[in-house]
Amino acid sequence: MIDQTQMRRQLDSELVLAPAHMEYLLGELSERAAAASLLEAAYDTVESPLGRLLVAATPLGVVRVGLENEAEERFLSDLSTRVSARVLRAPRRLDDARRQLEEYFDGHRRAFELDLDWRLTLGFRRRVLRATAAIPFGQTRSYRDVAVTAGSPNAVRAAGSALASNPLPIIVPCHRVLRSDGGLGGYRGGISMKRTLLGYEGALPT
Repeated sequence: MIDQTQMRRQLDSELVLAPAHMEYLLGELSERAAAASLLEAAYDTVESPLGRLLVAATPLGVVRVGLENEAEERFLSDLSTRVSARVLRAPRRLDDARRQLEEYFDGHRRAFELDLDWRLTLGFRRRVLRATAAIPFGQTRSYRDVAVTAGSPNAVRAAGSALASNPLPIIVPCHRVLRSDGGLGGYRGGISMKRTLLGYEGALPT
């Protein structure tokens, strides 16, 4: 006589997919969605010494980086509202960004070479972030410096606001911008994270 309970358990166990198989199927799904023009924003998680990062990209480039203190649900909601509702976890499409971030944290990369999608910033804010993106590894600038480079020397507070809402932290290194007196100022990921990044780059003010 067949033990139906035992048979059901066996069938259930056979239906459970190994993580590698699940990742393969997810990759296939995302590739098919992209081919059918159904995927407008791909995202994935990247492990780092600072904790879990969330990275999203569109066909134009990396559009958003979420730090450890940002919930995944909030990150996806922001993407859905401000970029596209067609968002899918697609690890393969973030391979280059993942590799470069890992190289940065391993000490083998000092400058990112990634296409960026700047759509989440406009006008003066975008100019501030582009000025910030040009600050070299191991160097810092003041909020006034980036305001001047962005074309509005007196808009120091507005420059600070633009950096506080930077959608591409780490890749656009807003942690390299300090107060004129050498104080750290604010940071989207918290002062402790800013201090860690500056220390990692040998740029922590004394």
